[in-house]
Amino acid sequence: MNSMRVAQAAAKGGKLEVVEREVPQPGPGHVRITVEACGVCRSDAGFIDAVFPGVRFPLVPGHEIAGRIDALGDGVAQWQVGDRVGVGWFGGSCGHCLPCRQGDFIACVNLKVPGWAYPGGYAEAMVAPVDALARIPDGLTPVEAAPLGCAGVTTFNALRRSGARGGDLVAVLGVGGLGHLGIQFAARLGFETVAVARGTAKEELARELGAHHYVDSQATDVAEALRGLGGARVVLATAADSAAMAATVDGLSHRGQLLVIGATPEPLEIFPLQLITGGRGVRGHASGTAQDVEDTMHFAALTGARPMVETMALDDAEAAYQRMLSGQARFRMVLTTGD
Repeated sequence: MNSMRVAQAAAKGGKLEVVEREVPQPGPGHVRITVEACGVCRSDAGFIDAVFPGVRFPLVPGHEIAGRIDALGDGVAQWQVGDRVGVGWFGGSCGHCLPCRQGDFIACVNLKVPGWAYPGGYAEAMVAPVDALARIPDGLTPVEAAPLGCAGVTTFNALRRSGARGGDLVAVLGVGGLGHLGIQFAARLGFETVAVARGTAKEELARELGAHHYVDSQATDVAEALRGLGGARVVLATAADSAAMAATVDGLSHRGQLLVIGATPEPLEIFPLQLITGGRGVRGHASGTAQDVEDTMHFAALTGARPMVETMALDDAEAAYQRMLSGQARFRMVLTTGD
């Protein structure tokens, strides 16, 4: 094909419109991917609304991509046409900044996020560097694999690097786009899993996902409830609510940590003595490399963890985006390009 459809925002804050573009050709060290599915992530709003620096319009968002390689650039030897691949928030690194030189590629100062550094996956095809590619296992469909490139790897990687061990009490704050995956991963990693959410509407679902305990933050003091269970080794804060995050700190065990992955502009109100007492800590976590995405997909295929998704066609990208923004999606919106 000589042309392809993409969903683009023409200007800051603009609606997503489907237009025709010339099919891109992969340069050296890059591949072209036929996109089969692409997740609609809350972070996409940061690009469409030009919250992130250096955003250029027209902009094609999308950093939860699943598809197949259909063309190879010069110098690509380890991948072949037809390989099933995903590209997530980690869309490549510069290789020369200090974090990269130390091997900490997700902390790259010049991180190449699809939809920001180059056109993303709200398209029938896109080009990505080879260091961004994660191999999709046979056990996952493109729709299942796509959200694991951002929401999935963020929750899984945060938990497996948290220092918690099998049997430790781990709480997941929020049962939404991130939290519903965090609960599944926490339970399957062998943690005694606590789901924390407002009201009782999500209790049944949380328990079906693997939670051993449920705390209604509207009816119960969350910190007190966690202390009653012995104290949380880790609170995985997926809800973008600074007050709700801060309310869990006194429920941490000694040396416990609040692990923040829910992005919010509001400050955390935590007093120094809350951290000093018991040696507690607060740490942020951002996504993971292409290998981390591959590990996440393999773990999901192996254990049965799956994102809960709603699908819409690429032509309906604006409707899918607005449904994501409204908070009504259960729990990840995914665009598809097939029939």
